[in-house]
Amino acid sequence: MTFLRDILDRRRGEPIQGPTIPEGERVYAVGDIHGRLDLFEKIIELIERDDETREDADTTIILLGDLVDRGPQSAGVIERARRWAGERRVRMLMGNHEEMMLRALDSDQNLRHFLRVGGRETLLSYPIAINDYRTASLSELADLARAAVPIEDIEFIEAMEDMIRIGDYLFAHAGINPELPLEQQVSRDLRWIREPFLSHATPLDVCVVHGHTIRNDVEIGGPRPQRPNRIGIDTGAFRSGRLTAIGLQGTERWFIEASDTDLTA
Repeated sequence: MTFLRDILDRRRGEPIQGPTIPEGERVYAVGDIHGRLDLFEKIIELIERDDETREDADTTIILLGDLVDRGPQSAGVIERARRWAGERRVRMLMGNHEEMMLRALDSDQNLRHFLRVGGRETLLSYPIAINDYRTASLSELADLARAAVPIEDIEFIEAMEDMIRIGDYLFAHAGINPELPLEQQVSRDLRWIREPFLSHATPLDVCVVHGHTIRNDVEIGGPRPQRPNRIGIDTGAFRSGRLTAIGLQGTERWFIEASDTDLTA
């Protein structure tokens, strides 16, 4: 249907309208934070300032998942996200790293894998001493982790969403399976997929805003820039020092970036 609408618009000589946020609403989405509390605090400041300078709107903020792992302050990021959600409408998607964290707290074997993909940094952001971490066996470390991670954090992560749709935009951590309708999407794809999503070249009924796949800059994919299939905003905060957010209102979109340079300026 999207492709047919495009043909009809061209025949009428009408401009092809891009994806739209419903009238009176504004949305900000923040890419993968990965334990960079410093950049998260800065992007909060920048979003709040940007929101204040624009006309009144019903604003929603979406965190695209992967708040934890790799960076040094995962526990702090979770606490700050919870506090921000107490101040305004903030919705959160579960990323594959939140999924791995929950599984690691349930299984020693899953913990072993979690430690290889940034879980070490996550556990050390909780009250686990580095010497205890180094000397503990896997089963002992599992006990330390279960004791250190508060139930409030576990429940907070468990309550995260799989996908969010607002107007013509769909927000998912990793993307969607382009071969399935939205109502048949499964959590594994929403949190883990790369292909065939990233290279899907034909129009979709929604524009997917996602993280998960690191790029040097924002990546807009699809048949035409004005009608993208997807907008990827994971700029690798934990290693690049750049955390990216997108702002959306009507057919307008803009980008906001917090960087290490901002923190030292």
